[in-house]
Amino acid sequence: MKQVHLRMEDELYHELMDCSDMAGQTLQDCVREAVIYYISARKKNKKTKQEGQFTFIDLFAGIGGMRIGFERAGGQCVYSSEWNKYSQQTYFANFGEQPEGDITQVAASDIPEHDILVAGFPCQPFSIAGVSKKNSLGRATGFEDKTQGTLFFDVCRILKKKRPKAFLLENVKNLCSHDKGRTFQVIRESLNELDYEVFYEVLDGQNYVPQHRERILLVGFDRRRYGKDIVFEFKLTPKTPRPVMKDILDRDVDGKYTLSDKLWLYLQNYAAKHKAAGNGFGYGIAAPDGISRTISARYYKDGSEILIAQEGKNPRRLTPRECARLQGFPDTFKIPVSDTQAYKQFGNSVVVPLIENVAELMVEKIKDYHKPFAEYVKEREEMQNGY
Repeated sequence: MKQVHLRMEDELYHELMDCSDMAGQTLQDCVREAVIYYISARKKNKKTKQEGQFTFIDLFAGIGGMRIGFERAGGQCVYSSEWNKYSQQTYFANFGEQPEGDITQVAASDIPEHDILVAGFPCQPFSIAGVSKKNSLGRATGFEDKTQGTLFFDVCRILKKKRPKAFLLENVKNLCSHDKGRTFQVIRESLNELDYEVFYEVLDGQNYVPQHRERILLVGFDRRRYGKDIVFEFKLTPKTPRPVMKDILDRDVDGKYTLSDKLWLYLQNYAAKHKAAGNGFGYGIAAPDGISRTISARYYKDGSEILIAQEGKNPRRLTPRECARLQGFPDTFKIPVSDTQAYKQFGNSVVVPLIENVAELMVEKIKDYHKPFAEYVKEREEMQNGY
């Protein structure tokens, strides 16, 4: 961390103090944020659409895992939003751009035009009180009624205003069963109301990284643009050979990642107690030639879900860099935050090469629809004839 000493006029200093008080931030954080926005704005002004084959926006961006996948597929990110200040720090370190903060405070009209909307939105239950009342009165309800007050509402209002060609939404596997299935039902109804054809599937990241990680992906295409006969399949191309744990591990690891005797004893006793009760809870030792359990945002607490055996020593937790590799991030990805924050960030992120593969499929589908019809038919006939 570097230090910079600034000189400024008294009037500017007092204005800065007022901004700091209104924002509830320290003077240092206020200045840092202003500098970041200045740098981000200058970089954005230098960009042109020709830099990418298509444009996309990155909502609930985290540390940019989805962005990397779509950039690798040929896209250019024209807007990003993420409220967590530590994730913003990591995002800026890697992309040179500060994501906008609270998306609920951003007008949809202020978001740039884009081809694809990308979002890893949080899973929240929808209130049905207002909807039930309208139903009892025989009045129709729309996504504004069903999703108001949730962050998914912000995805919908941006889709409605900007009408991108397509979108990709990512969430936990349990989205389908959340709130007894009502959450997923409302999501599908809302997207359908907005005139998007939706396809979804639960996909496992272990075909790309040595980790069992199931997430649901929802892909949608604009029916007003492409019609109602849209066909899309998650025909993925898994990585070969399939990665295993030893592929991502460092040889020399700092001793601070080795579990203390006290913590290791606690984890063993905890596992034994649950095993005796017939439960499957407990720590997990990842086999070098196998895959790991799913890494979560709580990994920073004790690392128990993914431990690495060590000869003659207690097991150790993964390092932040190994966690990055476990999610498919390149080694060039910068980690400017503490280990605790890094564990939370990678635990909340996505399997980058999986997202890249889905992005490629989406881009190919969009390209197909934008080709001259005769060319499109010819290609399909050649595929069917085995050429």
